[in-house]
Formats: sequence, structure tokens, C-alpha cells
Amino acid sequence: MSRFLPDDFDSSKSLALIAGKGIYPQLLAERARKAGISLRLIELGGETSPELIESFGESERSAVKVGQVGKLLKELKRLGASYAVMAGRVTPGKLFRGLHPDLKAIRMLAGLERKNAETIFGAIGEEIEKSGVQLLDARILMDEDLAEEGMFVQGKEKIEPEHIKHGIEIARENARLDVGQGVVVSQGTALAVEAFEGTNAMLQRAGEFRAKNCLFVKVSKPQQDTRFDVPVLGLHTLQEMKKAGIGNVALESGSVLLLDKPQVLAKAKALGIGLTSIPN
Repeated sequence: MSRFLPDDFDSSKSLALIAGKGIYPQLLAERARKAGISLRLIELGGETSPELIESFGESERSAVKVGQVGKLLKELKRLGASYAVMAGRVTPGKLFRGLHPDLKAIRMLAGLERKNAETIFGAIGEEIEKSGVQLLDARILMDEDLAEEGMFVQGKEKIEPEHIKHGIEIARENARLDVGQGVVVSQGTALAVEAFEGTNAMLQRAGEFRAKNCLFVKVSKPQQDTRFDVPVLGLHTLQEMKKAGIGNVALESGSVLLLDKPQVLAKAKALGIGLTSIPN
């Protein structure tokens, strides 16, 4: 079914989809159902799309607020989940202003030296595993959407090889420092680097310069925890690139997901956005 599933995966056991924003969890749900996997839903309050929620019966879903770790564990047990997968975005600010920590979460957060998306979700993942539920790679069933080497869409602007190399160097160093996974460069100048605000906000900032020959580069972190953190490119991001006047994007092959790939490639072509892959 997917090279990202464990070898001993049992499709007769229930898989709980912990769903954030966007099309990612919807695509994953569709493919899990087609594969005959018994699927359950954990809705994150204010994040999960109504369309996805409505596709599950009342007995097949549960709702928790972002930060309710204790309740999340209880609901996974109530739903009879043997596996869980996290997919979709959580509004970045909610980890600071919209968090609803229960006692379990307060204790968990107190034990973290650094508090960022990776450490918080990593700690939640550990709690899920401790409860007896196996947290799976978020790329399960998404194999067909991975950027692959040689993938190419012709754009209207040409980016010189040395400028692509510069963008890759900045992006990989930014990712190594665990700041973010994307950058925007223009002819040897770094216009914006992605941090906690996310990709689309970074693209908007970069667009304010109205620079020419802009390139958006997206890579993975050296030690990416793909159970909850997978770099993606979707239709909304392409629209944001167009609005910001950024005409090219380079994606790390084998690491970045295109959601979903046929539509993304067609949309890039229609918008005149150049899209290429770079070696992992």
C-alpha cells in the first residue's frame, strides 16, 4: 500500500487520523478508505475541515482542542485505535495564544527545555506511543505525491544555476538550524527565510520587495521527524507565490509532498510558475 507503512502493519486494526487544516488529511483519508483501512477521526477544534468531519459517522470521530493531550489519549483509546497519523497544519499561533493545555499537557510542557513546533509535537508523539498507539509516518499512502528528481515545469522567468545553488545553501542551513524549511532568494540575495509564521506568510513578506527572478526553495530538515512534520507544496501556496510575484520554486526530491501532484503541476503551468526538483 505504501513504503512508509511499517512492515507489520495490520489493515484490519483501526487507524486514527489526527487532522489539522488543508487538503492533506482529506487526501490521506480518501486513500486509507480505498485501501480498506478502518479509519477513525480526531478533530482538532477550529482546525479540521467541516467536509472531512462530515465524512465520518458520530461513532467514528471525536473532537479535542489543541493542547488537550490527556483527552487525546483517552479518545484514541475510546475509538479503539491501534495506529495514529497526524496530517495537516495547525495554526502556528495556537501553540502560544490558542493552546488549551490540560494537566497532562502542562506536565509535558514543563519538561521541555525548548518549546517549538518540533519539540511540542514530538512530546505529544511520545505520549501517544506510551499509551500503546503506534504513531505512523505522516507520509503513509502519499507516495505518489512526493517530489521526484527530474520533475520540471517551465516558468516565465529563468533562474541562473548559481542563484539556484545559493538558494539551496541558504535553505539547507536554515533547516539545519531548525528555523524553517523554506527561503526566497533573488539573484544572490536572501529576501526572506521561513520561521514559525509558516510558508505563506514568508512568501508575502518576500513579495513586498517586488524583486525580479525570485526563487522559493523548500527542503527537509537533516533529522526530519516525519511522524508530524512533512514539507508540502499545495495549490494555495502556488496562489500566494503568484500574488507575491515569485515565479519559480525548487523542491527537494524525495522529501517534499505536492498536494495533490497532478493538480499542483497543472496549476503551476497555468500560472506560469517554474517548478523543478533538486537532489536530496
